[in-house]
Amino acid sequence: MPENSSFSNCCEPGGRAVRPGWPGAGGERPSGTPRPPWVAPALAAVLIVTTAVDIVGNLLVILSVLRNRKLRNAGNLFLVSLALADLVVALYPYPLILVAIFHDGWALGEVHCKASAFVMGLSVIGSVFNITAIAINRYCYVCHSVAYHRICRHWHTPLYICLVWLLTVVALVPNFSVGSLEYDPRIYSCTFIQTASAEYTAAVVVIHFFLPIAVVSFCYLRIWVLVLQARRKVKSENKLRLRSSDVRSFLTMFLVFVIFAICWAPLNCIGLAVAINPEEMAPQVPEGLFVTSYLLAYFNSCLNAIVYGLLNQNFRKEYKNIVSAFWKPRHCFQDTSKGTQAEGQQNQAPPVVNALHPIQADALEPEQTHEMVGVSLLQG
Repeated sequence: MPENSSFSNCCEPGGRAVRPGWPGAGGERPSGTPRPPWVAPALAAVLIVTTAVDIVGNLLVILSVLRNRKLRNAGNLFLVSLALADLVVALYPYPLILVAIFHDGWALGEVHCKASAFVMGLSVIGSVFNITAIAINRYCYVCHSVAYHRICRHWHTPLYICLVWLLTVVALVPNFSVGSLEYDPRIYSCTFIQTASAEYTAAVVVIHFFLPIAVVSFCYLRIWVLVLQARRKVKSENKLRLRSSDVRSFLTMFLVFVIFAICWAPLNCIGLAVAINPEEMAPQVPEGLFVTSYLLAYFNSCLNAIVYGLLNQNFRKEYKNIVSAFWKPRHCFQDTSKGTQAEGQQNQAPPVVNALHPIQADALEPEQTHEMVGVSLLQG
């Protein structure tokens, strides 16, 4: 299949990236006109901010779950897995892209190029698979709560997370046979080349983006239906008053999904268009649109931790505790939920079913369980 001239071999024997029409992979486009002056500083600024917020934010998420017993539940283990997926790009590919920007071309050799592209793919596919797993987990608990407690016990969650990452690695293996992990001088990045194979690009976009988006949309739509049904029933019976924070816990993960879809949709739509007709569509994609779609995708990796802090009170409090204890490392892994145990024991209440910590759901009939779970979602 003919390739676009800007997607040829990655590196010359000396290790510096060279492509036809891209001298030294620098600032000249195939047409010979200079690269738009805003590309390098904009990409560098986004990467610097994203890398800093990514590292700090996702480390806060991981430490929060480790420190606080209230946050150590099966659902939040998936959040840790998602945080790791976001964290790896800030530790390896992003710094290498910054080096390429400062050198006006790839100067780190082919091994680092392939490795950084692989890690980038690991992060992207790992993120979408983890978001899908979270949605399926919440759907099973809320809509099929009786079966959930048989198939999703506490020790099952690590197995499901391992399965998610195994599928992620398997999904990336074909890239090496297709030769789609190369340097793209438009974005100074070693990444997935959409014109390497039209069939493979179409499969990647459909299987790794549109199909997971469809599954997640179905799961959250079913949960929303149940929540709205419970809300109408609560209003008709006048038993509870709904507050603005009633569905905040569920809304947090729904917002994470929406942000991911928005950030990655432009790049995947471009990929699908290129896959349909590479020879005609690839040259017609505006460089500014292509670069902007990558900027938006890169920026996504730092947003999840911010969403947790804004919408989840436990995460927000734990963030503050970790930052305040920054200069006291020995207190960093102290379980901050222990201090409230005595108060909790004095004010013990009968066990209820809630959306985050299921208790005694097996003793209920399916209809009763769904009703109580729906009400608990409304109660936050």
